[in-house]
Amino acid sequence: MLFPVDEAGLGISPRAHLLSGCVDCRRHLSAFCRGVQDDFRLVSLWSGDYNSAPMNIETFEDALNYLYSHIDYSVERSYRYSAETFELDRVCDLARAVGNPHEQFASLHIAGTKGKGSVSAMIASCLQAAGYRTGLYTSPHLQRFNERIQMDGKPIEDARFVALMRRLEPHIESIPGLTVFEIATVLALLHFAEEGADAAAIEVGLGGRLDATNIITPTVAAITTLSYDHMHLLGDSLSDIAREKGGIIKPGVPVVLAPQQYEADRVIEGIAGERKAPLIRVGRDWLFSAGSRDLEGQTLYIWASAEQPL
Repeated sequence: MLFPVDEAGLGISPRAHLLSGCVDCRRHLSAFCRGVQDDFRLVSLWSGDYNSAPMNIETFEDALNYLYSHIDYSVERSYRYSAETFELDRVCDLARAVGNPHEQFASLHIAGTKGKGSVSAMIASCLQAAGYRTGLYTSPHLQRFNERIQMDGKPIEDARFVALMRRLEPHIESIPGLTVFEIATVLALLHFAEEGADAAAIEVGLGGRLDATNIITPTVAAITTLSYDHMHLLGDSLSDIAREKGGIIKPGVPVVLAPQQYEADRVIEGIAGERKAPLIRVGRDWLFSAGSRDLEGQTLYIWASAEQPL
């Protein structure tokens, strides 16, 4: 649903509109605000009415509203975290319907609790500086949804987002139960492939094992520092959380591991060993120190443990 604008052209807040006595809005007291578009005139409100009739997608707002008409587990709190709920077959089917775009470029997969977004951005920046056409997929966004899907540092354009969503729509309609994040993930992968990406840094949305991004087989995976997060979903212990995050480790694919508490480290080491994935530890196999930093950027010195620092 849409909230009206006030005389100044600014969107009236959901809370203010509810308190104003709007009868229709009283039916949506448990809904969550989706976010305000750049001009603050449109607010989409999630109300749990998923997979309604197909929309006529003409504008960027149409495309976003269509996307948000699907299940969004980032705001839904009544679901059970399981392989039945987070069914990777759905996102695999959607990716297959558009030619498995994730197989057309190298990828780097980043999971963790702290710093995974920053690591993803730094990886993309380094690859781009080295001359590679580079995609970056992160979540959530700060201001506009486009920020989640970037190519060579530039967010996807509105028109491009609309065009891709229109192409995906018939496939989406044929696959029951697709979620907002699953659709967005395939759209991002398709964008990168068609824009000629050499590589893409792909940040995990939640956990790792059952995350939609886990359909990729990366060139290398990275797991940042693990801590207690989303415990109602990922588990009450650090071992449980590490087991979910470590689900991104693929057979034979190197994984770079940030320093961890012993409990988490032991689990990740076990998964890597079972899958014969080379385990590269930051602070043991590779060392680093911070150099200069300012608003233009920062300098890091990185060297193998057998080498002398610069």
